[in-house]
Amino acid sequence: MFSLTVRDHFMIAHSFNGDVFGPAQRQHGATYIVDVTFKRPTLDDDDLVIDIGLASTALGDILAEFNLRNLDEIAEFQGRNTTTEFMARVVFDRLAQAIDEGRLGPAATGLTHMGVTLHESHIAWASYEGTL
Repeated sequence: MFSLTVRDHFMIAHSFNGDVFGPAQRQHGATYIVDVTFKRPTLDDDDLVIDIGLASTALGDILAEFNLRNLDEIAEFQGRNTTTEFMARVVFDRLAQAIDEGRLGPAATGLTHMGVTLHESHIAWASYEGTL
């Protein structure tokens, strides 16, 4: 299996609901480093997993939607805890949609798996991965 990973980051504010979150129930900020790994069993005709430029641009466009925003104020997240795990899935779903729409170029049609990792700090991170 071949893979290619691109990296970006975004900064958010949010709060959580539930005693399990302790002081994180109060509004706080986070800066996430985001790694997205694209996988396919064979390279395309140009010997690529995916066009790295298109992958980087698509990831940046998706993260721009959340960057420097309070996630508590985004309507689609109302009633949800925007945990690191939850946001990894959100980024995955948006990238999968971009692939389906052809925004990551023809090489993306050969992708079979993708993983999204959000690094919350140097000691903690969460991921979501799935088939495409």
